[in-house]
Amino acid sequence: QVQLVESGGGLAQAGGSLRLSCAASGRTFSSYAMAWFRQAPGKEREFVAGIGLSGITTRYADSVKGRFTISRDNAKNTVFLQMNSLKPEDTAVYSCAAVPGFRIHRVSGQYVSWGQGTQVTVSS
Repeated sequence: QVQLVESGGGLAQAGGSLRLSCAASGRTFSSYAMAWFRQAPGKEREFVAGIGLSGITTRYADSVKGRFTISRDNAKNTVFLQMNSLKPEDTAVYSCAAVPGFRIHRVSGQYVSWGQGTQVTVSS
């Protein structure tokens, strides 16, 4: 399994941008589909975005489509989440996750490796 470490969270104003990074250890990163999930206080963890092995296939939650972009750099074992036009409702702890294979899952239980999470706070 890969080990995942997120970075890039912080405080942003509504309408602003943040870029999250998730660095993976191990030599098999390119064999994992990757995703970002988020969890706000008092709410269930929800799928935000996912990306396939080569980076060509992506999936997004309706709530972030057109504002967030997921990408990956297999040479650097890193997946990114570019977040633009941020809204206060985007405030949450964001975690990256990995699952072996090409399929992007929207259900968190399918993922086998998780990072520790990074806080994103958007002020109005």
